[in-house]
Amino acid sequence: MSEQIIVNPGVGKEETYQELLPQIRSLIDGESDLVANLANVAAALKEVFGFFWVGFYLVRGSELVLGPFQGPVACTRIGFGRGVCGTAWREKRTIVVPDVDKFPGHIACSSRSRSEIVVPLIRRDEVWAVLDIDSETLDHFDDRDAFFLHQVCALLSR
Repeated sequence: MSEQIIVNPGVGKEETYQELLPQIRSLIDGESDLVANLANVAAALKEVFGFFWVGFYLVRGSELVLGPFQGPVACTRIGFGRGVCGTAWREKRTIVVPDVDKFPGHIACSSRSRSEIVVPLIRRDEVWAVLDIDSETLDHFDDRDAFFLHQVCALLSR
């Protein structure tokens, strides 16, 4: 079955997320395959918002390993506590980075990435993956992104 994500053009960021959330819920409800769900969520977020890079890193032992994503080639493995993704994993919290060049230990998978948000996916108080989104624009992400992307991750962690 082919799904199409539809969001009204010209609406604000918050309204866009509010329109997108039920569509993501519908997209993943009834589908038990993790890879399929992560891939579709990454595609939906990239399609609707036009982010530079959207993807998931999955916890595998002491590393995050690249999972489904949309965008240019990415770093394959990230150590616990390293870079923005590893730090979000270690601290079990969302991290918004207005300027990646000012984040200590930032891992530059692409020089075109200027700002970033990383949201941990948590189940039974354990991080099992992180959602990583990069933008080519400085200071692209804010508390509204953090709030709604946390909801997206909660849907995936059910």
